[in-house]
Amino acid sequence: MSVGKRKKRQSDWGIRVLNWIWLGLILVSIAYASWIPGRMAEVAMAVMTGASSAITLVIGLVGAMVFFLGLTRVAFDAGLRDWLGRRLAGLARRLFPEVPADHPAMGAMVMNMSSNMMGLGNAATPFGLKAMSELARLNTMPGVATNAMVLFLAINTSAITIFPPFGTIAVRQAAGSADPWAIWAPTLIATTCSTLAAVAGYFALGRLPVFRRRPVDSLPVPPVSHENPDSPPETNLPAPRAATAPGWVRATLVGVFTLTVVSGLGMEFGRLVPELGVGGAGKAIIQDWMLPLLVAGLLLIGLASGVRAYDSMIAGAREGLDVAVRIVPYLVAILVAVAMFRASGALDLIIGFLDPYTRAIGVPAEVLPMALLRPLSGSGAFGVMSEIITTHGPDTFIGYLTCTLMGSTETTFYVLALYLGAAGVVDGRHALGACLIGDLGGFVGATAACHWFFG
Repeated sequence: MSVGKRKKRQSDWGIRVLNWIWLGLILVSIAYASWIPGRMAEVAMAVMTGASSAITLVIGLVGAMVFFLGLTRVAFDAGLRDWLGRRLAGLARRLFPEVPADHPAMGAMVMNMSSNMMGLGNAATPFGLKAMSELARLNTMPGVATNAMVLFLAINTSAITIFPPFGTIAVRQAAGSADPWAIWAPTLIATTCSTLAAVAGYFALGRLPVFRRRPVDSLPVPPVSHENPDSPPETNLPAPRAATAPGWVRATLVGVFTLTVVSGLGMEFGRLVPELGVGGAGKAIIQDWMLPLLVAGLLLIGLASGVRAYDSMIAGAREGLDVAVRIVPYLVAILVAVAMFRASGALDLIIGFLDPYTRAIGVPAEVLPMALLRPLSGSGAFGVMSEIITTHGPDTFIGYLTCTLMGSTETTFYVLALYLGAAGVVDGRHALGACLIGDLGGFVGATAACHWFFG
């Protein structure tokens, strides 16, 4: 085979990695279900329920996207982007050397990673979509993921979560756990392992010729705007005018608000300490106050800088609607495939095959549904986790490992479909490989941490 033909085949393979996985999920589901009496009816139902779930998910996501992208625009118009760029210039330049430090993508990526670290997944997603849309404007090869996109996706799907996984803890508490918070430290270890593994996978796979950037000339590329990166995201909208209130008035409002909230926070902490103790009160404050304080913080930045927050909010929110429309096809495609794969029973077959090998390394077979579903479906994994800890108990090794796996990584295929769709990318290069290496690192880290903490 000639060198030219070999390179062409490598390029085609790099472009179609996610395409083949998507096709495989659907065709394997149908082929496997055809051999099991009555199973095809479940697969047929999964087609409709999966598509409906995808649209429902988008509808629910639109509100968060519109609101948080609007808040981001308020803070960015107030100069938060420049401030973050200056403070994080050194680290950002090392991680994303191809992205200018003062570019909107840099600030959005920082906000996304910060939100993920704080456990604010609903806030992180709009910031991530904003980042990918802005990175697309720097892309000189439309439809092909840049190095910055691939690394950002690797970090995003494996994000280190410093704060406790409150949703999982709530399920453990409802299941009668004696210590619902016991998984916090193992989860932190698992997410750290997943992030390190994903970043290492990004650098290792990026050296392979098959993942070099090549123009996409055989696949349709969704249109993505490539305006001047320094222009506002909404090029048809004028920049919001500055507020007319004098500086001392704005400073007074910020000060009064801050004093009021800090006083309320102190009173709430004092009220909770006798009931929950200092540690429990701190955890409750973090769980209930973190998101409202993030919203208030972004708005106060705009207020202090004299930005008309409402006008700026609307300008950013309109972009959220545009992004939502662009990602619908990607979400429908991947969520229907996952639903069919689960309904066919092929997932159970894989679990049965892997059971002897995983038990040899200390992973019970009962945990495998969580390990295999976590990269595919967040809601499905959450449901499996709830069922497992209800059946086996939240304070058993199976319960501990299942809950730790829930917080070890993100929903890889969902994030890839969502973010690549927002950027109009059809060739994700080694993004999938790096993310799956991160999933594997999270699995290994969770298993080791649970054996260390719980025996």
